[in-house]
Amino acid sequence: MVQMSCTADKESNLLKATEKVKEAAAGGANIVCLQELFTSLYFCDVEDYEHFKLAEPIPGPSTDRLSRLAKELGVVIIASLFEKRAQGLYHNTTAVLDADGTYLGKYRKMHIPDDPAYYEKFYFTPGDLGYKVFKTKFATIGVLICWDQWYPEAARITALMGAEILFYPTAIGWSTQQDEATNTEQYNAWQTIQRSHSVANGVHVVSVNRVGFEQNGAMQFWGGSFISNPFGSVIYKASHDQEEVHVEELDLDKTDSYRTHWPFLRDRRIDSYQPITKRMIDE
Repeated sequence: MVQMSCTADKESNLLKATEKVKEAAAGGANIVCLQELFTSLYFCDVEDYEHFKLAEPIPGPSTDRLSRLAKELGVVIIASLFEKRAQGLYHNTTAVLDADGTYLGKYRKMHIPDDPAYYEKFYFTPGDLGYKVFKTKFATIGVLICWDQWYPEAARITALMGAEILFYPTAIGWSTQQDEATNTEQYNAWQTIQRSHSVANGVHVVSVNRVGFEQNGAMQFWGGSFISNPFGSVIYKASHDQEEVHVEELDLDKTDSYRTHWPFLRDRRIDSYQPITKRMIDE
């Protein structure tokens, strides 16, 4: 996992990410996950038409470079990018490059937030590819993006599709005007909901956030990237304010062990779940 800060210069961010992927590979990584929209600052703090110039096709220039890097290092790369699908049509998208450099496909963010300093609906069309898994050289992985991480439905469906690990490239932070108690509560909720996806689905969760002050110092991205095992235990947690490259060995056989002893999937009452497709259930 690569937790890093970004600048306004796209090329410098790509070069930094490249060096950190190399660092992870040198440390033994097989799969390297980069944070959400790592080639730029988190630009959704304002509604500005100029920011659409940051977008690119997928596959395109960045995936071509990362594909060569993946092949050179023999690692899988999970890369979150701003996709220009067509004129006037954009997505928040993650591409997956296999360890031989093959472009395996992309996932388009399904849940799009619209909150103060997170005006994503201005930029991104909701994903229309559905939930996705990618059969890489080292594991079958599921990729979801940031706001998706609050939705157990997304994690469940991706796990049911065969994901052995759920990856969440993320960009989330604290207003620098907030008090410490609010910061702690927000981070704990963010981590807890994702750990619950590990428990409910019996899979590892890897959540990779950015760090650094952006928005002219008004926002501190809180880092805190972490990995939880298939029963929700945190086996690694990054700092809130430092760039970090961390390699963690995951035992994927633990999924079978936890699912056997805690058979949540066995006992699902799929015949009773139709109401979940409604916005609300009226009396």
